[in-house]
Amino acid sequence: MQTTPPSIRPRWLDDERVQLALLFVFAVLLLGLGLGLRDPWPADEPRFALVAREMLASGQWLFPHRGVELYSDKPPVFMWLEACAYFLTGGWRGWFLLPSLLAGLGTLALVYDCVRRQWNHRAGLLAAAAVLVSFDFTFQMRAAQIDGVETFWITLAMVGLLRHLLLGPAWRWYAIGFLAAGMGVITKGVGVIALLVFVPFWFARWRGWNGLLPAQHRDGRWWLALLILVPVLGWALPMLWSALHLHAGDVAYARYAHDILLGQTVDRYAAPKHHFHPWWFYLPVIAFEWLPLSLAIPWAIPGWKRALRDRDARTLLPLAWVVLVVVFFSLSSGKRDVYILPALPVMAIALAPLFPDILRARTFRWALWALTLLLGLVLLAAGIGMHGGHLHKLVALASSALDGSPQPLASMILGIGVAGVVIALLARPRHAGWAWCGMALATWGTWGLVAYPLLNGYSSSRTVMARASSLVPKGDPIALVAWKEQNLLMLDLLGRDTVDFGFKLAWHVQLERALAWQAVAPAHRWIFAYGEVLAPCVRIHDAIHVGHANRREWYLFNRSAVIPGCVPTKRDDAGQFGAYDPNDE
Repeated sequence: MQTTPPSIRPRWLDDERVQLALLFVFAVLLLGLGLGLRDPWPADEPRFALVAREMLASGQWLFPHRGVELYSDKPPVFMWLEACAYFLTGGWRGWFLLPSLLAGLGTLALVYDCVRRQWNHRAGLLAAAAVLVSFDFTFQMRAAQIDGVETFWITLAMVGLLRHLLLGPAWRWYAIGFLAAGMGVITKGVGVIALLVFVPFWFARWRGWNGLLPAQHRDGRWWLALLILVPVLGWALPMLWSALHLHAGDVAYARYAHDILLGQTVDRYAAPKHHFHPWWFYLPVIAFEWLPLSLAIPWAIPGWKRALRDRDARTLLPLAWVVLVVVFFSLSSGKRDVYILPALPVMAIALAPLFPDILRARTFRWALWALTLLLGLVLLAAGIGMHGGHLHKLVALASSALDGSPQPLASMILGIGVAGVVIALLARPRHAGWAWCGMALATWGTWGLVAYPLLNGYSSSRTVMARASSLVPKGDPIALVAWKEQNLLMLDLLGRDTVDFGFKLAWHVQLERALAWQAVAPAHRWIFAYGEVLAPCVRIHDAIHVGHANRREWYLFNRSAVIPGCVPTKRDDAGQFGAYDPNDE
């Protein structure tokens, strides 16, 4: 008689706590490998790190500064978190990434706990894992940008509200949901989108759907919704009072208050000035940047239809909320892919009960396996092409970043491609989920451990700024013209005295003020500038070329390189010369 062979799977792997611990060990590796191996990289990381560093140095926490200018593009919460990370760890390198790393882990914990309570442990584990290995989530949580922390706040708000509206009454979680939405408002301004969940809730209540909080029309605790104002007013009122009283004579502070409260919220949504895209922009974002989560959507449609037909509010509320968020941001002509990132974890919650069946579907496993193999083959071909000098744009980009030698980066891409192909072939379609996880770890781990050290000197501008610092005698100050945030940040980290005349100020005006400043003490004052601003007032052959970084050539010069009596004027023949362009960030 034929018997079934005993399973070789260790019994301790069946323990739910062990499975959850292994998920978070994997998450720490995927999101954290490379921590401490690089400095802040553009576009946003140097800006936020610079603002946070200046907060610590000046003690000015209500009004962020970028150099001498007030920085009103974003509320201060993320910069506060970065400043706290520096204070606790005593260093910037790598630790500026801590807020995003913790936000990523927190988001995964919230998704798991919400799904486990609604469905079961396995569904929660799969939902959290699907979020973790989705490309856009991993990318953002490995970067020191606001969107990762904003995603955490909105996920916390959604989980708090879902805990109450679906599993409640849970008034404590209801209150937490509104507090988290308020934190989302003062982190990036869009935390209120969590409240869109009440639209499907009211519809489901009206239509008598299953699984909803029992009607409690007269319960005064519904007014806990006003807690959303606590974080907002806790920041806005002291800021406004300070702007109107402590800085009453300075129009810059009044302009800051107007811009941060209206310009970067209402005006930016209703009348954006950049990032213009068509109404369907977010459809390819979801299709490609949310992979592999988005790959499961076609297989989920029949299950969603059944759940909606059965009036299951556990499916309606998260799914309808995702649709409303995408529609909300699609209505504005200004769009960026990161705007809908907070919808990704909630989409996983909507998919959660279907994940076990989807992963068992042979067609889905083949699709996921083919996608993994395809990505490995593409990277393999790219690495071979770069080694052969055929992919000219990639070779040129790698050459500029690696001082003329693209081979290390080509070898890294080739290695990732080989690893991806080998992992896919070993796993076979039967274990497509594990193949994708292995490919993700190989890709992001190699990126953190290999690419971070390779590219850091160029991307962070550390190499250029270290050379500029070495050429200027100790004690001599350096003025910056047409600068980028990483230039000022690196000089500060190198302990140099710096002067700037504003970031958004027209470049020719910056140069004019810098030359006047230099003329006061010409023997001891230096100017660091983008090469495009030098002519006609600075002789480029008398300036010192200190290097290439961030797609620009940088020069250092003292008074001997300046043409006497020359006044810089705005030029239209040098690209963006003389004008601040937010897209250049």
